[in-house]
Amino acid sequence: MKQMVRIAIIDDNPDIREIISSYISMQEDMEVVGFARDGVDGLKVIDEMNPDIVILDMIMPRLDGLGVLEQLNASGNAKEPFFICLSAVGQEELIRRAVNLGAKYYMVKPFDMEMLIKRIRELKGSVRGLMEGEHKSLPYEKTKNLEEKITDIFLLIGIPAHIKGYHFLREAIKMAVKNSDIMNRITKELYPGIAKKFNTTPSKVERAIRHAIDVAWNRGKVENINQLFGYVVYDENDKPTNGEFIALIADKLNMSESA
Repeated sequence: MKQMVRIAIIDDNPDIREIISSYISMQEDMEVVGFARDGVDGLKVIDEMNPDIVILDMIMPRLDGLGVLEQLNASGNAKEPFFICLSAVGQEELIRRAVNLGAKYYMVKPFDMEMLIKRIRELKGSVRGLMEGEHKSLPYEKTKNLEEKITDIFLLIGIPAHIKGYHFLREAIKMAVKNSDIMNRITKELYPGIAKKFNTTPSKVERAIRHAIDVAWNRGKVENINQLFGYVVYDENDKPTNGEFIALIADKLNMSESA
C-alpha cells in the first residue's frame, strides 16, 4: 500500500487553505490531515495529527509562524514535522529567523503551486527515509511531465493559479488527455468527475472553467494562444466554449507526447 505524506495547512486565509488543499488532493501520494487559521490552533493540529509536513503562514493572528516554530523548538520534541513557510513578506531577517528555527523552505506569496508540490516531494524522501522510492517511478514521471506542460501553457495564456477555474481546467485537460472520448460526455461525465474530486457541484465547475477562459481573453493573451499552436486559432472576438478549449489543449498535449 502506498504511504501517503501527511500534510497540515496553517494559514489565516481560507482561500489559500482551500486552494492548497485542492491542489494537494490531486496528488496520489499526499493527503491533508488538518487545518488551522492561526498559530494557537496550529500547534494543536500538529500535536493531535502528527503531520509529516506543515505548510505554515508567517503572518497570522494570535500566534504567528515564528511563534509556532519557537514554541516547537522550546518543547524539544524530537518528532517535529518539516516546515514550508509562506509569507507575503520576503524580508531577509524574517527568512533568516525562520530557517534558523528549522524551516526547510520559505516561499513568498504569490507562489506557483507546482513549485510547492515540488518542495513537498523534495522533503518526502527525508520523511520516509527514501524507503519508498515511489516518487522515482515511471508513472509519476509521466504525470509530472504532463503537469509541467499544463503549467507552462497556463502561464503562457494568462490563467492565474489563484482562481478555482485554474485547478478545474487543469483536471479537465488531464482527463481529456487520458481519454479524448470524454469530451463527448462533458456535462454527464467530465464536469461531475471534477466536481466529485473537489467536493463541489458540476455547475460550479462549469462556471469556474468559463471564468478562467474569460480571464485569459480579458488579459489579451489571444496572441499567445495562437503562438502556442503555430497558427491563428482565435481572434479577440472569437472566444471558445469550455469544451472546445479543453479539447484544443488536450490535443496539443497529445501531439507533443507522440512527437
